[in-house]
Amino acid sequence: MLDLADVQGVVLRGYTMPRARHLVLRVDAAAAGRELLGSLVAGDPRRPQVTTGTPWTEKPDCCLNLSVTAGGLRALGVPEESLATFPAEFLAGAQARADRVGDVGPSAPEHWLPVFGDPGFHLLVSLFGQSAAAVDRATDDLLAGTAPGLTELCRLDAALLGARVDHFGYVDGISQPTVGDAPPPGPPDRLPVAPAGAFLLGHPSQFRDFTYPVPEPEVLGRNGSFAAFRVLSQDVDAFRELLAEQSRRTGSSPERVAAQLCGRWRNGTPLALSPDTDSPDPPVPADALNDFGYAADPRGERCPIGSHVRRMNPRDSRVAGGGGNQHRIVRRGLTYGPPYDPDHPRDGHDRGLLGLFIGVSLRDQFEFVMGQWAVDGRFAPGLGRTQDPFLGSGGTLPLATPGGGRAELRGLPRLVTTRGGAYCFLPSTTAIGHLAAL
Repeated sequence: MLDLADVQGVVLRGYTMPRARHLVLRVDAAAAGRELLGSLVAGDPRRPQVTTGTPWTEKPDCCLNLSVTAGGLRALGVPEESLATFPAEFLAGAQARADRVGDVGPSAPEHWLPVFGDPGFHLLVSLFGQSAAAVDRATDDLLAGTAPGLTELCRLDAALLGARVDHFGYVDGISQPTVGDAPPPGPPDRLPVAPAGAFLLGHPSQFRDFTYPVPEPEVLGRNGSFAAFRVLSQDVDAFRELLAEQSRRTGSSPERVAAQLCGRWRNGTPLALSPDTDSPDPPVPADALNDFGYAADPRGERCPIGSHVRRMNPRDSRVAGGGGNQHRIVRRGLTYGPPYDPDHPRDGHDRGLLGLFIGVSLRDQFEFVMGQWAVDGRFAPGLGRTQDPFLGSGGTLPLATPGGGRAELRGLPRLVTTRGGAYCFLPSTTAIGHLAAL
């Protein structure tokens, strides 16, 4: 059984908070960094505490979680022989491995926000609150008394748009893996329950007879996880122009084009369950929005094989290696930037998503899904070298038509650009105490 009190809550459940703030901190003095970490797990009434996976009876005003980069572990005083037991991709960092996940061209690290190239990106403190005031209070309590040993390099704020949609208008956060021995994450699906070791070190993984090595000492690695922290900018003007152009070209409605790109209608209804309308009669119940597969639609006549949600989570589709359920990722994100006003296009505001993409292995989950499924279509028949219509650099989206025919949406622009990325370790609460006592 999982020790939920030892696991950071963000790994196992979504908080469904409307506000988020991610603070990037530099450790200038190891002792100050260790003191901060210790205060976050020791019941210090002066500071907010790390939120664990333990179920709560009353929802708190604010939740806090802590991530540490490889440089942060070193700055806290973790010995080199211990660091050497961490995965190579984590030690190398997101910048060094950017091309593996399609972060090239406008998304390449040389174009990222300056903080992501700062060697002082040591700690990422993520606050999720029920209000802006709750996040501000937690920020003040967190940072009180940390100078001069810690420096805040940056704060990145996010907030829920109406009806939990992204800036493109899609309802988000519907599909999350169900993890064994953990609270249910939301609408159930028909996929196998993911073992705890798919997201936490020290437990049997999603691969048969295999457990990922635990970084040493075990007290530091066990019940920890890894996360790719991402800032993804959404070009809403290009998206709206794309819908209009493809609608004129194909004769489909803009809403149907949007559904083909995503694999869901913008209200969250999956094409696999309702390929012709976003308002079927009877409607798809909210608790069934995630309960479907693709095995009965091998050509993609209902849901295009290359659509975003089918690439990111092939479910029971036929994929190379047959591992469609072995690369699941926990996604925690919210939108940043002001809502888009169609009456005032090209307003110059940056808007997009801030998110943590969590798994036991950055290489076998985040990097695999991005490199093999998002920016390379050879994993599934009929896709060729096409890329994800949102996360790729543009191109085409193949479509299957009744009777064995083929069509495509072509001339797709780049819709999402990476503006920052960092590889982080999410230590257990025991590990945070261990780091504090180094």
